[in-house]
Amino acid sequence: MMLSKLSIAKVWLALMGLAFLVSCSDSPEKITFSDSTMGTTYSVTLYTKDPRHNKDEIKRKVDIVLERVNAQMSTYDPESELSQFNQFESTEPMVISRDLERVVTRALEIAEQTDGALDITIGPLVNLWGFGPQARPENEPSESELEAVRKRTGYQKLRVQNHQLIKDESGMYVDLSTIAKGYGVDRVGHLLDQLRIKQYLVEIGGEVVAKGGKPDEASWRLAIEKPVSTERAVQRVVEFKDGALATSGDYRNYYEEDGRRYSHIIDPATGSPIQHNLVSVSVYADDTMSADAYATALLVMGTDKAKAFSEKHNLAVMLIYKTEDGFDEYISDAFKPLLNEQE
Repeated sequence: MMLSKLSIAKVWLALMGLAFLVSCSDSPEKITFSDSTMGTTYSVTLYTKDPRHNKDEIKRKVDIVLERVNAQMSTYDPESELSQFNQFESTEPMVISRDLERVVTRALEIAEQTDGALDITIGPLVNLWGFGPQARPENEPSESELEAVRKRTGYQKLRVQNHQLIKDESGMYVDLSTIAKGYGVDRVGHLLDQLRIKQYLVEIGGEVVAKGGKPDEASWRLAIEKPVSTERAVQRVVEFKDGALATSGDYRNYYEEDGRRYSHIIDPATGSPIQHNLVSVSVYADDTMSADAYATALLVMGTDKAKAFSEKHNLAVMLIYKTEDGFDEYISDAFKPLLNEQE
């Protein structure tokens, strides 16, 4: 049976429409959104072919996850789980959530591994120097003030046991700012995994987790900033499809008083802001929580100790340190595959 020209045209249009639908289904949709959290901002970029993945619904779920992390670990929220522990004057065990348990346990593991360079109990020192919820002090703390506060610090005085958190000193104060952002990134990544999203990039305040690369099989490309406060400039570009990256530096959060610079990075060994030439540490790891914590610990150590530690433990790190001529870099062997040498 012969088809009329009109019928042939209809069939042709139908086939063209089908081809269009097939081509659309093969091209993943790019979804991006951002907002504020944890005293900073977050952003999510993802690719999906699933039409059920609605941007507003995904963002709603992400916000719920981040609100939960804040409600557990914020020191700025007086009603948070961590704030309740800090306000708890007794040394009796306090039952805590599994999430808070997981973060504190990992922080204590890294504290032990780094000989206390990471110490989540130095919250009172952070506050004393004006980098916590309290206002900046009018004068530099005296030696007697430092000594009095340091008696209430020390990661060895904090324990997790039977899903309970225990402090040996009633005045201890725990600050998870060196690890909680990284954990928040990981929790959002876990949510996206549960939603069967296989290509995403999640960032909170510069801490990043990535999965799957981009649809064209390209890696995610990320910039590591130059450690200067006067401008936003790129030090290095790194590329990877899967993994986590965290950077810690003393060039953004600081203040100056009487010609002296006070960094928000406190050395637990001295009780004072760090005073050495290491200014930025970037760590690549499997999870952002660990990368976040290691970046802070290495920054506290200083250049030579950070080099030795990263080599001993085969960490993927990039250190930027001051020299008489400007800045120089140390890049560990495990970090080198991430570098985009064409930049």
